[in-house]
Amino acid sequence: MKPEKTLRAELAGAFRWAARLDLHEGVANHFSAALGKSTFLMNPAGRHFSRMRASGLLLLDAAKKKPPAGKGAPDPTAWCLHAYLHRHLGAGCVLHAHPKYASALSSLAGWKMRPADQNACRFYNRVSYDEKFGGMLLAEEEAARQAEALGANNILVMRGHGVLVRAESVGLAFDLLYYFERACRTQWLAMSSGRRLFLIPAKTAEKTARQWEEYPNPEAHFNELLAILDGEEPDYKK
Repeated sequence: MKPEKTLRAELAGAFRWAARLDLHEGVANHFSAALGKSTFLMNPAGRHFSRMRASGLLLLDAAKKKPPAGKGAPDPTAWCLHAYLHRHLGAGCVLHAHPKYASALSSLAGWKMRPADQNACRFYNRVSYDEKFGGMLLAEEEAARQAEALGANNILVMRGHGVLVRAESVGLAFDLLYYFERACRTQWLAMSSGRRLFLIPAKTAEKTARQWEEYPNPEAHFNELLAILDGEEPDYKK
């Protein structure tokens, strides 16, 4: 487990880059990272991703049935989902966002990520799909359904809603979110041509997915993003 100071800086950096890359939606989305068995960091309600700082992240306890109230309280939907996932799945980092291409494709009935390019192959047979939409996520039963739908995978496409990413670290979770949105963008643009998608054979797609998983230094991308912030927006660490 990384020190709290380090984890705060990493999560704040993820927020800043989500804003830069337009992976968020106003102040509606939420990221969290586990600090201990039940404690986790998460963004306060109403704070824009581009203004997030390490010191502004909330320290919450998933073991509690209710979130803290008053100034600095988390968004109720964020608490419902993230507290449940940290409490029951022991998730290291959870990113919930509404990136435009993943969200658009999630709104297409029956759509699933297809192995049409190398990025899409990273997620071959590794994406779960929640085929229901139960309204705003304000009930623990809804969070439990999302957790069940996610299963053992790292990506959950939420129909008519967006996407959820679960990983052991902030760096890996952000990398998954970034490349999943890139794969969705490529698939959306290819589908928009009206022509038939080129599909990589299943055996090769699975081989490529394993190669992604075994690729060295999976957090190199995120570390470079933090290095850019260190030079351009160093206040994210404060």
